[in-house]
Amino acid sequence: MSDLMAEGITIVEDLYKSREPVPEMKAIYFMSPTTKCVDAFIADFKLKPKYKAAYVYFTDYCPDDLFQSLKLYCAKYIRVIKEINMSFLPYEAQVFTCDNPGAFRSIYSPQSQDKRKTMETLADQIVTLCATLGEYPGVRYKTDGSMGNTKALAELVDNKLARHYELEDSGKKKEKTQAQLLIVDRGFDPVSPILHELTYQAMAYDVIDIENDTYKYKPKNGSEKEVLLNEEDMLWVRLRHMHIAEVTAQIPKLVKEISASKKQPDGKKTDHLHLAEDCMAQFQKNVEKLCKAEQDLAVGSDVEGTKVKDPMRTLLPENLNKLIQHVKIENEKEFILNWKTLGVNIIISPSLFSRKPTRRDRSEEETYNLSRWTPIVKDVMEKHKASSQDERRGARLIIFVIGGVCYSETRCAYQVTQAVKSCEVIIGSSHIVTPTGLLEDIKALSKGPMETFTISESA
Repeated sequence: MSDLMAEGITIVEDLYKSREPVPEMKAIYFMSPTTKCVDAFIADFKLKPKYKAAYVYFTDYCPDDLFQSLKLYCAKYIRVIKEINMSFLPYEAQVFTCDNPGAFRSIYSPQSQDKRKTMETLADQIVTLCATLGEYPGVRYKTDGSMGNTKALAELVDNKLARHYELEDSGKKKEKTQAQLLIVDRGFDPVSPILHELTYQAMAYDVIDIENDTYKYKPKNGSEKEVLLNEEDMLWVRLRHMHIAEVTAQIPKLVKEISASKKQPDGKKTDHLHLAEDCMAQFQKNVEKLCKAEQDLAVGSDVEGTKVKDPMRTLLPENLNKLIQHVKIENEKEFILNWKTLGVNIIISPSLFSRKPTRRDRSEEETYNLSRWTPIVKDVMEKHKASSQDERRGARLIIFVIGGVCYSETRCAYQVTQAVKSCEVIIGSSHIVTPTGLLEDIKALSKGPMETFTISESA
């Protein structure tokens, strides 16, 4: 908000909410090119203009019928109208989302009534990302068995990219760039998003109640404080991918470096010490005793390399029912059973933790005992990195995960980019998932379709 005010913008309001007219002021409209948005805009000017003039910026291509409606009712008030190709959310330097958590249900629920529409919307958003980056990538997808989601989305994106660049270049054919867009499905790696991850960012969002990227805490002597965890917090950016065991020791050192460069005052030190302490408190209270079992099952062996005997490998339906009864989750069995809607078969061999493809050998890499698992997407990134060094030097890799991306996977994008400077990896999804959030979404897949209501305001 401070950045907007510095540019002379005095107030930011919701297009859909009732607003007081300010006829002496000009208004900037930043909106999606949808019927709902355009109708709301027209209502601001059709009868009695709320503002002196309008500067309209659409996040994506505006269909002709909507454009004609604007022209018919509001032409004399519109000073600028532009399509800026940005119907996605730049979450971090190398992470983006489509800001659509509901896409998970729309795509995976057996009762979904808007799967195709959701896929179309996601494809449009991915195209605007590519356009913003100046890329016309080759589009690939990782097959997801009988699901067909990755193929369907890849075909939509490829076709929409071709149409976009035909429109952009007015008939002049734009050549493909060296970039590659890879589309994978959440079922491609069901393990990473539900493990307790012990790097700072992933752990904080897992075990601490952080809403809208805001961490709240109450100092011993003072009122509650709110801390926004984003790219402007240089200490957060430097710390977020470190293992929690290193964070507390690194905070004073990094504060000195950042303060010396005059990029940021050292006031963030206390905030992050508090957050790290809160994370460690939760770790010691609940998480630590789970981590060893999780890592052993995920990796398939213990710290010494002894293979784990996994009785879940040959889990039969009757045994699964006994297991559910034993752990007393009869009323919450959907947490387990609904994985099948993601193409993850947990009843007939192999089990959730044992359905691992051939993995890169990382036995020589230094790691913490409770952090031995590596997300499968990192193997994919590194495979692309190896080929791009020889064939497409400097090529950018964009990965889109249908159904949500987790923080351990976003971390991999930075790690691979750092290892090979010539290959930037960007990763995104419909939304960011945490272990609890994903499991709640999976449980909810059994519910029927959401009812919608239209509430009309009386004149």
